[in-house]
Amino acid sequence: MYQNALPPTLTELPGRQWTRACAVADLPEDEGLKLTTVPVTSVFAAEGEIFCIDDTCTHETYSLADGWVEGCVVECSLHMAKFDLRTGKALSPPAYRPVATHPVSCVDGVVFVALPTDYLIKET
Repeated sequence: MYQNALPPTLTELPGRQWTRACAVADLPEDEGLKLTTVPVTSVFAAEGEIFCIDDTCTHETYSLADGWVEGCVVECSLHMAKFDLRTGKALSPPAYRPVATHPVSCVDGVVFVALPTDYLIKET
C-alpha cells in the first residue's frame, strides 16, 4: 500500500514534495533511520511523535541517525552536539547552526515526509 503512490489525504505544500519514508512499524523508538535522499535526511520516533531532519551534523560531516536520542533531542556521537528534533535548533556546542526540519505525516501506518523540491529522492 502506497509503495509508489501517494495517498490523496496528503496536503500539497508549496516548494515541497511528499515521499514515502518507511512503515511506522519499521521505525525504532529513540533511533534514527536514514533515508536515501540527497542531502541525506533521517526520520526519528521519539516521545510518541515522528520527526524528519537533515541527517548531517552542522558542526562536522557526521550522521545524526547514528547518534543518541533522548526525549526530542538527538546527540551527534562524534562531538556530542545536540539538536532539537522538533525545531532543528542546535542546543549545544560545538554546533551552532540548526539542521533543517521537514513536515511528516503518517497515513495507514506509513510515514511520509515533505522534502524541498531541490532534494534528490533515490528510489530504493
